[in-house]
Amino acid sequence: MGVILIPQAIAYALLMGVPPIYGLYACLVPLLLYAVFGTSRQLSIGPVAVTAILVMSGVSQLADPFTDTFVELVLFTGLLIGVLQIIMSVLRMGFLVNLISQPVISGFISAAAIIIIISQLEESFGMDIPNFKYTHQTIWYLLNNILETNWITLGICLFSILVIIGFKKWKRSFPGALTVLVITTLVTYIFDLKSKGLSIIEDVPSGLPSFKVPEMSYDTMLALIPTVLTVTFIGYVGSIGIAKSMEMKNRGHIIRPNQELLALGVAKVIGAFFLAVPSSGSYSRTAINDEAGGKTTISSVIAAVMVLLSLLFLTTFFFYIPKATLAAIILVSVFGLINFSEAKYLFKLRRRDFIVMIITFVGTLVFGVENGIFIGVILSFVFLQYYSSRPHIAELVNIPGTNYYRNVNRFPDATKSQDYLIIRFDNQLYFGNASYFKDTIQEFVAKRKPYPKFLILDNTNMHDMDSTGLHVLEDIYEYLEGLSIQLLIVGTIGPVRDFLKRSGFTDKLGVDHYYLSIADAVDHAENQTEYKDMHKAAVQFNKERRSFLD
Repeated sequence: MGVILIPQAIAYALLMGVPPIYGLYACLVPLLLYAVFGTSRQLSIGPVAVTAILVMSGVSQLADPFTDTFVELVLFTGLLIGVLQIIMSVLRMGFLVNLISQPVISGFISAAAIIIIISQLEESFGMDIPNFKYTHQTIWYLLNNILETNWITLGICLFSILVIIGFKKWKRSFPGALTVLVITTLVTYIFDLKSKGLSIIEDVPSGLPSFKVPEMSYDTMLALIPTVLTVTFIGYVGSIGIAKSMEMKNRGHIIRPNQELLALGVAKVIGAFFLAVPSSGSYSRTAINDEAGGKTTISSVIAAVMVLLSLLFLTTFFFYIPKATLAAIILVSVFGLINFSEAKYLFKLRRRDFIVMIITFVGTLVFGVENGIFIGVILSFVFLQYYSSRPHIAELVNIPGTNYYRNVNRFPDATKSQDYLIIRFDNQLYFGNASYFKDTIQEFVAKRKPYPKFLILDNTNMHDMDSTGLHVLEDIYEYLEGLSIQLLIVGTIGPVRDFLKRSGFTDKLGVDHYYLSIADAVDHAENQTEYKDMHKAAVQFNKERRSFLD
C-alpha cells in the first residue's frame, strides 16, 4: 500500500493545485491518527482524485493554484472540513450523508472523473492550454491545436497508461504505478528529455513537515463554506461506503459511522497543522490493502513510515519524475469512476433515478463540481417530495377461498363485495400527501353506486401521522357519515394508534371500529349487513302483516 500511496500522493497533490510535497505530508499524520481513531481495519486514507478536484475547483476561485496563498487556503479548507466532521460526530449527525442519494453520487463522481481527465490533457499532450471555464472549451482548444502536441510527452503518458493497466490486469496488488514512475524517471534522466520539452517535477524539498498554524480569517471561512460542505459530504460518503464494503467482506469488526466522522475530522484538523492537505478514503488503495492481507490499522502505520523514509532520503530522486507519468496515474485511477454500468442499470430499473443521475452528471460538467452536487441533491428532494405526495393507494379484494386481500388491479378476478370497500394506504399520512389521500378516498367511494355500507381502511403501512393527516382523517369520517357509510380501521400500528387516542379520534370513531386484520373487519361488516337485512325483512313482514289484517 505504501509503494502505491507515494506516487498517487504526488499526482493528486498536483491535481489539487499544490506542490507534490504536500501530498506526501498528507500521508503522515492523517494516516497515523486514523489508525488510532478509525473503526475500519482496511480503509486507506490520503489524497484522492475526487477530493483533489473538489478542493481545486473551490479554492481556485480565491487564488491561483501553486501559489503560497493557494496552499494556505487549501490547508485552511482541510482544517474547516475536519472541524465540521468533528462537530457532526459529536452531534451524532452521521445520518446526514443519507441526504445524498446513490444516483446523485454516481452522476457526480462520473462527471468529476471526466473533469479530472480533461484537467490532465495539458500534461498528457505537453501543450499550454488556457484555463477555460467550461470543459468543452478545453476539448475544442485541444482539437484546434493538436499539432502543438509534444509527442515525447504524449508517448510517455501512453506508455505509462499501458504499463499500469498491464500490471493491474496481471496482479492487482503489484505496484505498477511506482514501477512505471521509476522507469520513466530513469529514461527522462538518461536521455535528458527535459531539454526536449518534457515537463518534470523538479525540486521536492526533503525533511518532515513543520508545525504551522494555517492562516485563518472570518471572510475567508465564509468564502470557503461551499467547498467545505461539498468535500465534507462527498468525502465522508465515499469513505464510509468503502469502509462498509470492507466490513461486509471481513466481518471481524463493525463500522461505527459517527466514530468514522470523528476519525476523519481529527485526522484533517491535526493534519492541517502539519501541512497536510485534505484526505479521504481511497477505494483502490483500500482494496489492495485488503488483497495484500491487511488485517489491522498497522498497515496504515507502516505505509506512513514508508512515506516518512521517502521524505527523509528519496526526495532528490523525485526531481526527474515526468508530469506526464503522474497524469497517466491519475487517468488510470479515475477512468474507472465513470459508471456506465450504473447508468444502464438505473435506466432499466427506475427511470426517475436514471434522470437524477444524468441531470447531476450534466449539471456537474456544465456548472462545476459544487453546483453539480447541489443540483443533484435538490432534484432528489423534488422527486422524493413529488412521489411522497402521491403515494400508492390500492383497493383490495378477497382472493376466493382464503383470508387474503390483494390489489384489485393485480387480481381482477377476485371477489369484490358491494357492501364494503377496502382501501390500503402505503405511506405515512402527513401534510404533503393528506389532500391526495382525501381526494383519492372520495374518488373510490364516488365510483361505487350504490354506495358501500362500510369503508375498511387498511393502515398496516401507515407508519406515521401528523396533525394535518389527522384533520383529513376526520374530514373523511364526516364525509362518510354523511353518506351513511361506516368507517372501519384495520392494522393501525402502536405509535399511530397512540396518536389517534390522544387526539380523541379513537373515542369519536368508537373502539369497536378498530380491527387487527381485514378478515375481522369484513366479518363485522358482513354480520352487520346480514343483521340489517334481517331487520329490514322483519320490518317489511310486519308492515305487510298489519296491512293484511286491516
